[in-house]
Amino acid sequence: MPSSALHRSIQAAEPGGALAQAPARTREPGPGQVRITVEACGVCHSDALIIGGALPGTAFPVTPGHEIAGRVDAIGDGVAGWSVGDRVAVGWYGGSCGHCDACREGDGVLCPELQVPGAAYPGGFADSVVAPAVALAAIPDELTAVQAAPLACAGVTVFNALRRSSARPGDTVAILGLGGLGHLGVQFAARMGFDTVAIARGSDKEPLARELGAAHYIDGAAEQAADALLARGGAKVVLATVTSSAAMSGTIDGLGRRGELITVGIDTDPLAVTPLQLVGGARRVYGHASGIAVDTQDTMRFAARSGVRAWTEEVPLEEAATAYQRMMSGQARFRMVLTTGN
Repeated sequence: MPSSALHRSIQAAEPGGALAQAPARTREPGPGQVRITVEACGVCHSDALIIGGALPGTAFPVTPGHEIAGRVDAIGDGVAGWSVGDRVAVGWYGGSCGHCDACREGDGVLCPELQVPGAAYPGGFADSVVAPAVALAAIPDELTAVQAAPLACAGVTVFNALRRSSARPGDTVAILGLGGLGHLGVQFAARMGFDTVAIARGSDKEPLARELGAAHYIDGAAEQAADALLARGGAKVVLATVTSSAAMSGTIDGLGRRGELITVGIDTDPLAVTPLQLVGGARRVYGHASGIAVDTQDTMRFAARSGVRAWTEEVPLEEAATAYQRMMSGQARFRMVLTTGN
């Protein structure tokens, strides 16, 4: 492709600025990189961190987007294992240093030099992305680009948290929240063989929870979630996908022996928990980051074979600003996905 070629890109010119379409120069991949023709890109709440300039090293204008699905169309020097035409996804993990202790232990998502698409380099709200080859995850044939894109961040976050937890098939696992993360969490938990409990506010959400695969439903507006969990013998794991520290804290007493509260939802308010609550049952409370590229690949393989799918609303790339506002305002219940027509 000529170095003078341009492609569509959706950018924010300044921190907190509005998203607007702007032409961007189509880059050639450097050593260790590939270029991807973007077919779909999910809109994630975490994009607000990038658009707001909250991630260190973010240079404006920025092109957000870290739930990328497309095809490799060019390969840089030194890249092995990938070919032009391969279907790939890139998520929050967009590359890392490769030499720190975290990377050497296979925990590159916690690398101090983690590269997040949109912040470290232009992201997927565009027709074309150049990314490190180490960030690529192969998309199974069973998944479309629109189905794959949300799994590269939202999907891997909940799937990886559940499979790395102490829960085993048959254990009681509760998913707190039924939004963009939670509706995937319930599906994954049910298909992993857990006795799955969905917790949300309002009896009107029970049919949705059942449709997603939950065996039980707790209406947090009508009863105390902790009491309801204890009535079932206590939860081995509560996966908190909501953005309310108070709601998370309200489940701790519902954990069973050596139970775990895992938070993947973000809130800046402190959790309310006492040492007595933790010691009296050897409970644990911890956070979970998404995962590296191979974790995303595992997530998509499991989803392809088990039938887990994100519930999506597709919007053309040029309407990215509208999609972003719908996501941030809560008008989009599950996942917004931008499509490029490529």
